[in-house]
Amino acid sequence: MDTNELIAVARPKIGALGSAFYFTPETVAVGKGRGLDGFRFYVLGRGGVLGDVHASVVSSAFGWWNPETIEKIWNSGREVMGAREAGALYMTCAQDLGKRKFGDVAGLAEFCASAEKILAAVDDAGLSLYAGIAAEPLAEDLPSRAMQLVAVLREYRGSVHLLAVVASGLSPRLAHAIKRPDMFKAFGWGEDVPDSTDADRAKLDAAEVLTDQLVHAAFGVLSPAEADSFVATLDACSAALQ
Repeated sequence: MDTNELIAVARPKIGALGSAFYFTPETVAVGKGRGLDGFRFYVLGRGGVLGDVHASVVSSAFGWWNPETIEKIWNSGREVMGAREAGALYMTCAQDLGKRKFGDVAGLAEFCASAEKILAAVDDAGLSLYAGIAAEPLAEDLPSRAMQLVAVLREYRGSVHLLAVVASGLSPRLAHAIKRPDMFKAFGWGEDVPDSTDADRAKLDAAEVLTDQLVHAAFGVLSPAEADSFVATLDACSAALQ
């Protein structure tokens, strides 16, 4: 497949697989073992790669969340555990999921090589959350490494997409309401989902197109054969989680 096909096909697979460790019973248990409930471990762990920063920095990087919600969760979580420690611990939860589930998946060495090839081509300017997670040391064993790399790829597109939404003239809050109205309250915005117009929805569509354009150069480093293999392994990893 060519690069445009790779991006279109891989996007939802990376999105689902890269977040698969967030709220597994095992991840939640790790957080609870350190005094953090699942939600606080998610915010502190995912944002902890940014360091011991003010809550507004995390809110900026997360984008889609109500800043007041992030501030409350971030600050209360940091009373229990340091942000950098939580970020490193959260990454081990991703690695552990891969270790538990991907041991029998074929082609992991080639998959990891392709993922690392993509990430080596990324320009991380302005992509703070991606840059933070990408700086975490990679696991040595292939199943753990594969899951970690998918989590990093997910943050790559997510960080790029946040920039693209803003550049398209749409607030992340409204973009979230359009794309995931069922999750609007869960992200701290309250019960009332704001109305959107055809123009708003057109801006979100434009942001998706812009996102694809911005990640094209990085994904374009894969040959058609590498792209085919990369997607096939994504499918195998997804199946292994079922």
